[in-house]
Amino acid sequence: MHSHHHHHNHHDIASERIGWAFFLNLGFTLIEFIGGWLTNSTAIMADAVHDLGDSLAIGSAWVLNKLSNKHANARFTYGYRRLSLLGALLNSLVLVVGSTWVLVLAVPRLFDPVMPMTEGMLLLAVLGIAVNGYAALKLSKGKSLNEKVLNWHLLEDVLGWVAVLLVAIVLMFVDWPILDPILSILFTLFILVNVVRNLRQTLRLFLQGTPDQQTQRRLAALLVEPQEISTAHHVHYWSLDGEHHVLTAHLCLREHLDAVEVMDLKLRLAQLLADFELAHTTLEFEYPEEQCRDHKGE
Repeated sequence: MHSHHHHHNHHDIASERIGWAFFLNLGFTLIEFIGGWLTNSTAIMADAVHDLGDSLAIGSAWVLNKLSNKHANARFTYGYRRLSLLGALLNSLVLVVGSTWVLVLAVPRLFDPVMPMTEGMLLLAVLGIAVNGYAALKLSKGKSLNEKVLNWHLLEDVLGWVAVLLVAIVLMFVDWPILDPILSILFTLFILVNVVRNLRQTLRLFLQGTPDQQTQRRLAALLVEPQEISTAHHVHYWSLDGEHHVLTAHLCLREHLDAVEVMDLKLRLAQLLADFELAHTTLEFEYPEEQCRDHKGE
């Protein structure tokens, strides 16, 4: 009961963090559009559109995160936690598309740079760093994949505004408007590498791949530690949402056990697996002469 309560609280905190990030981002995006128009800066306008995409992604993640905390029912027997994973997947894709779009906008500006209103750029950059930095700081405390992906959204924006700040300061003294697209391209490529790495992990979990192969091997070895068990097969270790993991396995017994011995064996296996904090565990015992009913495939 204590473990369930802990996860429930953690999930509520995650929703609260994502909610904060959403409202901060949406509010600042509106300021950005106005600021981009006033300063005649295409870089800020591009960032505004990019931030709007981020706001939509964070908003969808917030909704999905809230839904994923609903209890299991007859239709969704494991609950709705995988919706959180779906949110992380969609947000990664939005960020990949958004970053690619920023590159498409920035590259032509290398050949046709435009000088914007530097004082306005400087003011917006300071505001952008403060707002996105605060939102990123709140989400950096989160452990869920959703929060990690959204943190990259916000970190991308922070780095973007640092680039805008540097460009604005330099442009106040020298006529080098080409610095703007160069810095935009560099920070976008940096973020893109990290997002692709996150996307690969999310896709693996979404396709029910094992969260960690080393842990999978440790679990498989632990299951055959009790002397009553000869082998383990159909060992499946997967994740609901990147945080809550599931283990199922068939364990072959060396000999027939009575009810008391089976209870004792279950207790010892539970103690062996306790450190892994699994959300769901299903272990099936098979007697020596019994044929596995799932023998046709893993």
